[in-house]
Amino acid sequence: MNAILRGLATLAGVLLVWRMIVVIGELPPYILPDPLAVGVSLWRNAGSLLGHAGVTTLEILVGMLLGTLLGSGTALALGYSRRARRWLLPMLIASQAIPVFAIAPLLVLWLGYGMGSKIAMTLLIIYFPVTANFYDGLRHVPPGWLDLARVMAPESGRWAVLRHIALPAALPALGSGLRVAAAVAPIGAVLGEWVGASAGLGYLMLHANSRMQVDLMFAALVVLATLAVGLYFAVDAALKRLLPWHPANPEPAETG
Repeated sequence: MNAILRGLATLAGVLLVWRMIVVIGELPPYILPDPLAVGVSLWRNAGSLLGHAGVTTLEILVGMLLGTLLGSGTALALGYSRRARRWLLPMLIASQAIPVFAIAPLLVLWLGYGMGSKIAMTLLIIYFPVTANFYDGLRHVPPGWLDLARVMAPESGRWAVLRHIALPAALPALGSGLRVAAAVAPIGAVLGEWVGASAGLGYLMLHANSRMQVDLMFAALVVLATLAVGLYFAVDAALKRLLPWHPANPEPAETG
């Protein structure tokens, strides 16, 4: 309940500041529309906004699923194969040197204007944080746990140790990567829609901007921001349920 009240208070504060900037700065609507005008546009175009939001949501969810599977598999290969580390680690690092914006036109060219190119963009943008965090978790399994496994069950094989010790110890790190992925995944989908698409919130924002429908563009931006925040908190809540052995971050202790 307190979290909901804090969220509503934050939203009210943002709207108030937005309104004050428009009124005091006397900004024209094509620069920064009034929040009331954006609210009216949200109401009038609710059907269109929901339809485009559904397309973007599907692109984000499929891209996150595929990116998580690919990133987790890569992290496991990096953690348990020296040959994989020699080949995959330089490629993983080099992939981050290429701006995602530079790849987007190529993906649209190769995969077309449909969902495929946007899913690929989402996958690429979350692949590194998922892989890096999970790999870091596998590298930092407490050595005492591994020593205890060798003493208590010396007949246990490598995969048994991975399944019963390394994976549970590294899953919180994977959870951190998924939280980052949930925050940046909408960027990949919308970026792909800006480059070339036939539906989606990015497509709607681009066309609204070209027609000087700034209130509609901001309405689509509000829907996108709401979608991104909701996705992050949904992933965070799911991880807290799926990782009960990993305590949530405690509140900092008061001093003084």
